[in-house]
Amino acid sequence: MSDHVASRGKANQKPDETSLALFRALLDNSNDSIEVIEPGTLRFLDVNDTACRELGYSRAELLSMSVYDIDTTSEQENRILEDQIKKSGTARFERLHRRKDGSVFPVEISVRLIELDKPYLLSIARDISERRRAEDLLRRTNRALKLLGRCNTALIHAENEDEFLENICKLAVGTGGYRMAWIGYIEHNAAKTVRPVAQSGYEEGYLDGIDITWGDTERGRGPVGTAIRTKETAISPNCLTDPKMTPWRESAVKHGYQSIISLPIFNGNLLLGALNIYAAEPDSFSDEEVALLEDLAAELSYGIESLRTRLAHEQHTAVLRNSLEQSIQAIADTVEARDPYTAGHQRTVADLAVAIAREMELTEDQIHGIRLAAIIHDLGKIHIPVEILAKPGKLTDIEYQMIRTHPQAGYDIIKGIEFPWPIAEMIRQHHEKLDGSGYPQGLRGEQILPESRIIAVADVVEAMSSHRPYRAGLGLEMALEEIERHRNTHYDTQVVDACIRLFRKRGYSLPVAPAPSQA
Repeated sequence: MSDHVASRGKANQKPDETSLALFRALLDNSNDSIEVIEPGTLRFLDVNDTACRELGYSRAELLSMSVYDIDTTSEQENRILEDQIKKSGTARFERLHRRKDGSVFPVEISVRLIELDKPYLLSIARDISERRRAEDLLRRTNRALKLLGRCNTALIHAENEDEFLENICKLAVGTGGYRMAWIGYIEHNAAKTVRPVAQSGYEEGYLDGIDITWGDTERGRGPVGTAIRTKETAISPNCLTDPKMTPWRESAVKHGYQSIISLPIFNGNLLLGALNIYAAEPDSFSDEEVALLEDLAAELSYGIESLRTRLAHEQHTAVLRNSLEQSIQAIADTVEARDPYTAGHQRTVADLAVAIAREMELTEDQIHGIRLAAIIHDLGKIHIPVEILAKPGKLTDIEYQMIRTHPQAGYDIIKGIEFPWPIAEMIRQHHEKLDGSGYPQGLRGEQILPESRIIAVADVVEAMSSHRPYRAGLGLEMALEEIERHRNTHYDTQVVDACIRLFRKRGYSLPVAPAPSQA
């Protein structure tokens, strides 16, 4: 007999009992469920031990059943799938299988149509519960991580503490995918109340009747009260079975809350309350997720501390600024008491300088500094005898040189005071000119502060337009002609243009001062 004939003969031989036993052992020791299914009826014709073990049935029980007895998918969907397998010969899909005890678990199924003496469906089902758990853990960890990242952005953009707290709760629901989040602050009253201060995903009526305390009573032993009292994270993994949730169980179930985590929040070392997050699934908070949410609570605490520090700093700055401005006003009042003409001149120059600055669209902060500098820009004249300031006749050279010292004198008085703006320098430079012909330093062009250039124009316009003890006012038009004539030589072009627009197009006017006495 040739080798070929011998080979054919061996192939046609029935397998011996040893081979069958080995084949059966291999099938039964597979990690996956293996089922032979009859097309059409979808009855089980054979199953391995793994299928029996995973489904909880004996082999005899399964051989009396069909796919419909263990598959949660509708009969119509299974028929459609069977038609697809007949056409393509194979299919891979995921399903939920039901055990004998009624529990379900996810499986990945691979089905192949096999033609032997008749058609058979060979199904291999793999339990993917662990994979699903890992995927779910990754999903929940990622959402907590994303929520943590968004916390920093919320802090950067928050205008105040209330807005920050509301945004964190909104992020917990919108970005984190949790069902509800709220923040409660403790109150040091007799009932030790926990007062909601922010929430999102809020279900009507739940927080209104929650009545939580942080005292060691029945309504203080839930996750919120426990987290606050112990200053540690507290979790209720299942609202249906956790005895500590008894006071709130009915309402929690009604609103779809299955598990809760509460995390204490602080301002420095001072306990403030708790961040409380509710999930729609029981056992929702894995160790990895808890660690990330604890980081979130720490970031929330840091944000609250930062906002409160910022607010305290702003309040301190406001008090300091108010004190400085009161000091400036006191100085202006001192000048006015000594020389009413100078004081009135400073107030008018300040008003005009502010109007010019707004016409030039400067920031409100710059404008505020200009106003303060302008209102005392002639402060240095306090060192000049009143007899010289109010002299009706022509000044001598010595008297004129004394007058020219007032910008430097004003600077010397103010320079030791710390302002948010260069007030002292503005005062010293208000008589400087772009071409270097001004005083006291003979500065040129960009060496002169923009604020000083504005005060300089306002000073000239007011001085020429108004009456003085030694002369009548020259009039507004002559003053405007003066700054226009020296535009870009003595005075800044943009400042001059803005000033002229104010009077000729915007209808701005200076207050009318009384004429000098002729006595």
